[in-house]
Amino acid sequence: MKTTDFYYDLPKELIAQHPKEKRDESRLMVLDRQTKQIEHKVFKDIIDYLKPGDCLVRNNTKVIPARLYGKIVGKETEKLVEILILKQLNNDNWEAMVRPGKKIKPGVKIEFGEGLLTAEVLEILENGNRIVHFMYEGIFNEILDQIGLMPLPPYITEKLKEKDRYQTVYAKYDGSAAAPTAGLHFTNELLQKIEEKGITIANVTLHVGIGTFRPVKVENVEEHKMHVEHFYIKKEDADKINKAKQNGNSVIAVGTTSCRVLETVADEHGKVKEIEGDTGIFIYPGYKFKCVDKLITNFHLPESTLLMLVSALADKEFILKAYTKAVEEKYRFFSFGDAMLIM
Repeated sequence: MKTTDFYYDLPKELIAQHPKEKRDESRLMVLDRQTKQIEHKVFKDIIDYLKPGDCLVRNNTKVIPARLYGKIVGKETEKLVEILILKQLNNDNWEAMVRPGKKIKPGVKIEFGEGLLTAEVLEILENGNRIVHFMYEGIFNEILDQIGLMPLPPYITEKLKEKDRYQTVYAKYDGSAAAPTAGLHFTNELLQKIEEKGITIANVTLHVGIGTFRPVKVENVEEHKMHVEHFYIKKEDADKINKAKQNGNSVIAVGTTSCRVLETVADEHGKVKEIEGDTGIFIYPGYKFKCVDKLITNFHLPESTLLMLVSALADKEFILKAYTKAVEEKYRFFSFGDAMLIM
């Protein structure tokens, strides 16, 4: 299976640069895997495809404003250093990407927010990332909220007016460098209506890493080495998912991140359990899903691991046909774009 098998042509103007004014008024393409029918709806219509007893599983991670711009301490230069913090290692030590990288060697200190936050580079990793130690007074996350910027994907070039628009309304646990974007379409009102209809809502937490944007550089799909991300699922949520499975109802994953957690955890009967760990699961055509019955997702980049995942669930030819249709119908693509429901 070749990476180029997952290519499609996307006009740049279809890459959404900002979110819809109302979250649940994005468009929704509905794919029926059995009949191969494609429907065009509005996202809030999704409630019509959910049945009492079904379980909607969402990722409640919270994006941290992880992009910082600062100056090297002791150097009289106006050139700013950019740090993107990726993963907390212990206490105030973090793995981070640094630009420009050549001058940022161990021992270098960088000051942000006129001294509110200082970082010292401790070590350079094999992948070029740095381990940095942060020094500050007060609460780290509050300082980040004050001086940090949301780490928007590289294909979004316009400035985000409101930070919370790159955050789901149910975001709870800090730790992501990118949003679980399928969840951006939900409003509190829509979620309330879904629960009132008798659909159970369960949570998982997977902290999305910047590796989610990493392109597949190998020719053969099977040779791609997947990035690893940290996740956990609580007992109360595992119980909700298992109850839906046992009763013959559908488990609907909100986004590829929720899907990856469920498929990492599930046994051969689709049963999940309370657990914390790391997942590097790589789902591509040929994979047999154990837990996820339906998937809510956005439109993904050509030749990406996420496009491969949805192609495993719905048949590659059908997915690529749907993507061609989405281009024709001028759907909005990627993080701030429209949504797809695969049934």
